[in-house]
Amino acid sequence: MDAIETRDIVILGGGPAGAAAAAIAAGLGLDVLLIDKARFPRDKLCGGLFTGRALGEYRRIFRRDPPEGMFEERRAIRFFLGGLAMGRMEDVPPMYLTMRWDLDAHLLALARTAGAETRTGQRVAGIDLARDSLTLEDGTPIRYRVLIGADGVTSSVARALFGRPFDPATIGFALEKEMPPLADPDTARAVRVDFGAADWGYGWSFPKRGSTTVGVGGLQARNPDMKGNLHRYAATLEQGDAQGMKGHFLPFGDHRTRPGRGNVLLAGDAAGFVDPITGEGIAHALASGRKAAEAAARVLREGRPEGAAALYRSETRDIRLSLRIASLLRPIVFSKMMAPVFSRSFEGSTRVKGAYMRMLAGEVEYPALLWLVARRLPAAAWRSRGDRRGKRNYPSP
Repeated sequence: MDAIETRDIVILGGGPAGAAAAAIAAGLGLDVLLIDKARFPRDKLCGGLFTGRALGEYRRIFRRDPPEGMFEERRAIRFFLGGLAMGRMEDVPPMYLTMRWDLDAHLLALARTAGAETRTGQRVAGIDLARDSLTLEDGTPIRYRVLIGADGVTSSVARALFGRPFDPATIGFALEKEMPPLADPDTARAVRVDFGAADWGYGWSFPKRGSTTVGVGGLQARNPDMKGNLHRYAATLEQGDAQGMKGHFLPFGDHRTRPGRGNVLLAGDAAGFVDPITGEGIAHALASGRKAAEAAARVLREGRPEGAAALYRSETRDIRLSLRIASLLRPIVFSKMMAPVFSRSFEGSTRVKGAYMRMLAGEVEYPALLWLVARRLPAAAWRSRGDRRGKRNYPSP
């Protein structure tokens, strides 16, 4: 009987988290196998916003700059709340727009270059945590010393660990469609974010060379008619209708406080590492993939793979702290009761908007943004009370 194939690290999922983990682990001299059910390039629903924070992680992991043409830089952003303009900012820290079709194939190619073996178009039929093994759909068994689940919000690794990949009561959902490019050059220079385009969510319009990625997302439990939200948002933008929209779950603020167990780790969307306010997940995916690989490498060197999850949990404390603080801010941004206060605090302060953009760029962290917002809340609440007495109307998110 042939010996069962055994690898130092097996990674499920070839997106940013999986590719980052594979590149780092292979670069550290480990025997790495990455498996993905899709063949790349492949479609991936995502607005394609690549933040400055994500760019920093890209350079740290792959030790190079992105290839020319991979990203389109934008330095202007427009904010809206319920259709009401909340200001436009110019010369903000750069944001980068891309298509996930191109980005994910590029990242996977870099993982291969680093020495990782990849098997795409391969489905996993089952995972046996007790035996440190999995079985491919064609019946091939593979053993691992450490398993990294980077297989997205519906993660089979998370299901094997915890019984289900996410909590239906707290999961987010997003719909989007590629629409025609913007005709006005000035408008096309700016990313657009609409708070309140969905209940406890937002809408986005990301102008790119050949199209505009338009979408809405928010908590699924609060948005029984998300399709209607996107139709209404598309009508507001006047860029075309939303027929042919596509949807996907979004771990919108439902991160795992323990992203793994024993020698099994979860990274990226599989761990719920998605910002509950912005919905941005690529930066956390890259960072958590890197940290998962580094933790795995260390415990394997020490001969104690069962200690991977404890070490990884410690190493991802910064990510989880950031997400917890964002969760504290989320009611201020999204709740209808707080809409007038948020409008006052955000619309009237270039410092708050500027801190928000620097946070996306990785120049400041959420604690600084929380402190800045908290300082402005009492005054904003008092002014909004006066506006209500004067019967100024605020749009409902």
